[in-house]
Amino acid sequence: MTVNEWIGHDELDELTARLRLGARGSELHGSLCGFLAGGGRVGRQSLLAVLHLDGEEVNPTAADQSLLERLVKQTRAELDDPELGFEPLLPADDRALPERAEALVDWCRGFLGGFGLAGTDAHRKLSDEAQEILRDLGSIAAAELDFGEEGDDEDALIEVHEFVRVAAMLLFAECARDGGQAGSTVH
Repeated sequence: MTVNEWIGHDELDELTARLRLGARGSELHGSLCGFLAGGGRVGRQSLLAVLHLDGEEVNPTAADQSLLERLVKQTRAELDDPELGFEPLLPADDRALPERAEALVDWCRGFLGGFGLAGTDAHRKLSDEAQEILRDLGSIAAAELDFGEEGDDEDALIEVHEFVRVAAMLLFAECARDGGQAGSTVH
């Protein structure tokens, strides 16, 4: 997959709206990342079925299905990138701070749900660090946002974003990369 074929946040957001999934693009990407990081593998079933995301549009078009398949490949490649190039799919930096912050909270909420759906034996053997990461992601997912000084809020969002980015890669490394053969595959 070339960089030109990579899916961005806005494209994914448009897809979730078109399919009426009841989740935004950030949450869908978070769910997929959590599922993969938890050791899950998307088999022959559609991504939406694997993640239990049912929209009003029950039959995505071939183009929609292709986009979802590309998303799975892209996300898996980014999480597995030895250069640590993974990035959560979130609104661009030129978007309003509250929009970006809410998307990060949605992403974390999705990540935790996807991680739980993977349901592998590796979850019972999580290191103390991984358990702490999951607790921290849970705190972010449950956060009620209150904005004050924009400069301070921007700095805080950057720090939280970086934590989330690294946390996803660490959990993937612990549960999926090395132990991925035992991961949950949904057919």
